[in-house]
Amino acid sequence: MIGRTSAVVLSGLTGHLVDVEAHIGSSLPGFTIVGLPDASLSEARDRVRAAVASSGLAWPQRRITVNLSPASLPKSGTGTDLAIAVAVLAAAEQIDPVRAAGVTHIGELGLDGRVRPIPGVLPAVAAAAARGAERVAVPGANLDEARLVPGVEVAGLVTLAELAQAYGATTAVATTSAPVPLPTQPLALVEQVDLAEVQGQEEARWALEVAAAGGHHLLMSGPPGAGKTMLARRLPTILPDLTDEDAVTTTAIHSLAGTLDPTGGLLRTPPFEAPHHSASAASIVGGGSGLARPGAISRAHAGVLFLDEAPEFPARVLQTLRQPLEHGEVVLHRAHGTARYPARFQLVLAANPCPCGRFYGTGERCDCSPMARRRYFGRLSGPLLDRVDLQVEVMPVRGASAEPAESSAAVAARVVRARAAAAARLSDTPWTLNSQASGTWLRRHTARGSAALIWQALEGGVITARGADRALRVAWTLADLDGRDSPGPDDVAQALTLRSRGGAG
Repeated sequence: MIGRTSAVVLSGLTGHLVDVEAHIGSSLPGFTIVGLPDASLSEARDRVRAAVASSGLAWPQRRITVNLSPASLPKSGTGTDLAIAVAVLAAAEQIDPVRAAGVTHIGELGLDGRVRPIPGVLPAVAAAAARGAERVAVPGANLDEARLVPGVEVAGLVTLAELAQAYGATTAVATTSAPVPLPTQPLALVEQVDLAEVQGQEEARWALEVAAAGGHHLLMSGPPGAGKTMLARRLPTILPDLTDEDAVTTTAIHSLAGTLDPTGGLLRTPPFEAPHHSASAASIVGGGSGLARPGAISRAHAGVLFLDEAPEFPARVLQTLRQPLEHGEVVLHRAHGTARYPARFQLVLAANPCPCGRFYGTGERCDCSPMARRRYFGRLSGPLLDRVDLQVEVMPVRGASAEPAESSAAVAARVVRARAAAAARLSDTPWTLNSQASGTWLRRHTARGSAALIWQALEGGVITARGADRALRVAWTLADLDGRDSPGPDDVAQALTLRSRGGAG
């Protein structure tokens, strides 16, 4: 007798529907799982056996072979426990094999027979639905998250005995009815901030608005206490809400990372990630034992990645940013497979001008040598800075303004209008933001006379070809904010100024 059902395994955010087959043969008792399982999945033999016994069901004292198909796909994690148990019970004819075969089962089993929650339920259920699954069973603690996927009937389970009874088992008895709660994950407090709280800093505020309107990366350099961090934390408040596609992808990433509040629905606010400079490369880029988990740069997808004290980050971490900045994804290679995670974010860097932070103005208060200053800022490599469109200095505020500063809502309205103009212009292209447009498109649609300053800077070796393209992108954003159809010479000049850490205005 062969029992069949299905499960889902994840490779990054990509879910694969797996056929789970259990065969019970006439031989010495044993339990084997085949189909390239990793160590955590191989240990399902002991979890499943104990869970079945704790549920009042008889464990077949025969040779049991479970096959996970396709056999060539490496499989990891504990989310197939429930499907393996169902396939074994169906093969032993303790439950209805037809009803069991029509449901995709996702969940980990405890030794007491309870169904334990797992990370990544949202992308797993979405993958099952995309491959034609109509009914999915998940842990009860993951039910709210699984219901975010439309077009599929989802059932939440507390115990294996509960599921077996639904499939016709007559001896199943749950030893407990208390569901396993979600792991206690301290969710970051949502800080209510507004640009109105930033006094002065008109140039830096303008650079922040340009960055938001075009999706540009931003570097702010200046002494401690000038307001760099304060400005960076307010960038999400002037960004528009996530599109439906970005909301689903971002929510799936946070589900897999274990940082999702399932009661809050899809994430609509652009995420903000600010790792400390002492964080490991794996925590920022992604990693971990077995299949790599998403790091800070993936959790910042469709939002903001803020690196405060950027020169203090290890060079290895800073260099790994170059791939996602260019391609919008991070690829993590491991012995058991490759994980791809979206990583299309706005990068905001903050840096002091020198190790002591006092080299500004006349520089008379700075104790650092010229070599120490060059070495400190030189930790931000040229290839990385070349990918940062906006580079401005943030100087200390001298005195408080009597007039209230402009609010985030007012700035966000201009950002929305500028983004709408760019999206309309780029409607026949794969892009929606100026920061995404290719150099070929930009050069073809920008008047040669308007961009004369850029070509002069390129010929003089002041900027690279990549820098020229990025300056053109900023010039188009400036034109959109000003309500014009194309950039003029003034926009181009200001775009070059915004790349020179010389200010804005």
